[in-house]
Amino acid sequence: MGSCWSRLPPNNRPTPSPTGTVTPAGTFNSQTTSGSYGTSTTTFNSISTTSSGSGSGSSNNMSSSINSTNFSSSDFSIGGQILSTANLRVYTFAELRTSTRNFRPDTVLGEGGFGKVFKGSLDGITIAVKKLNSESYQGLEEWQSEIHFLGRLYHPNLVKLLGYCYEDTELLLVYEYMQKGSLENHLFGRGAEIQPLSWELRLKIAIGAASGLSFLHTSNREIIYRDFKASNILLDGSYNAKISDFGLAKLGPSASQSHLSTTVMGTPGYAAPEYMQTGHLYVKSDVYGFGVVLVEILTGLRAIDINRPSGFHSLTDWIKPHLLDKRKLKKKMDILLDDKYPIKAALAIAKVASRCLAPEPKMRPSMKEVLEILKGTQASTDKTAEVSGQD
Repeated sequence: MGSCWSRLPPNNRPTPSPTGTVTPAGTFNSQTTSGSYGTSTTTFNSISTTSSGSGSGSSNNMSSSINSTNFSSSDFSIGGQILSTANLRVYTFAELRTSTRNFRPDTVLGEGGFGKVFKGSLDGITIAVKKLNSESYQGLEEWQSEIHFLGRLYHPNLVKLLGYCYEDTELLLVYEYMQKGSLENHLFGRGAEIQPLSWELRLKIAIGAASGLSFLHTSNREIIYRDFKASNILLDGSYNAKISDFGLAKLGPSASQSHLSTTVMGTPGYAAPEYMQTGHLYVKSDVYGFGVVLVEILTGLRAIDINRPSGFHSLTDWIKPHLLDKRKLKKKMDILLDDKYPIKAALAIAKVASRCLAPEPKMRPSMKEVLEILKGTQASTDKTAEVSGQD
């Protein structure tokens, strides 16, 4: 989740009605939200969701709503599946409070628009518990969207949602715990505990993230993730990348449409230009965000950094000419790599990133094509390393 959020006046907070419907009052704009360990600026409208009460009894209407989502068959060749029904545990607030030691400050993993994410332990398993801030109004729709999507999506490169809790005004989500935190933290974090990512790990992470995004895009009714960025890519103990936070995800356009028209929600620096300018959302709007993350992986530079000189705040505004020239690219590669990378492979990835950043959606490659190129680059790099080792 992000680092900032807005507050509702006390008389406007969402409260359950006697029938179990939660309805925040009013229409809200220009709020802040994001993934598990980062931030983004978004826009919200009023929302509503339905549940049948508190505790374990709240699952009835929620499960019915979740399972009615119109997913279609997916490309199982990339290791994922869409479940016919959500397979989620309904946790009680009491057991989640106990698992996090009453939500102690020293268990906080991240904080943002939705609220805080806590590290917990339950039934001998380490978990991550995302808890809606009681004074926040922007997380309710995202909370339900997470359940709608992650409750039925399975792929090794998507963070696993284990269950949820809805008791009175308490809204929580429970995920598998990701030991290494976010890609953003590894690229831009500071401190003795943060070790620079090697070239091999960066490529592995890029491939894992591309695999997860490709899975979302290859169902008959594509899923548009809408907020792809480094803070939403989490890493397990072996640095396997998993996409987190589906609060802004949307089912893609129908066969008769080319795009969705939506209120603009996303992160400056990552959001595709056509989406920011018109609100038109394409599947390939995600591809643009992936291109930005690829550039961050190569350069170690943030998508947006107001501490850079004027004209250089937005990474994509000035980096494109450097991506297609070997000599220019070498000058922009992350200094933390210490020149320990194959320039041929780096150039190949930079060229893919440049294509992803094309101004028009139709000019961008599909995520399936991007994944194939990244895997091919990894294979050729591994083969070159083997040959060098034999010399």
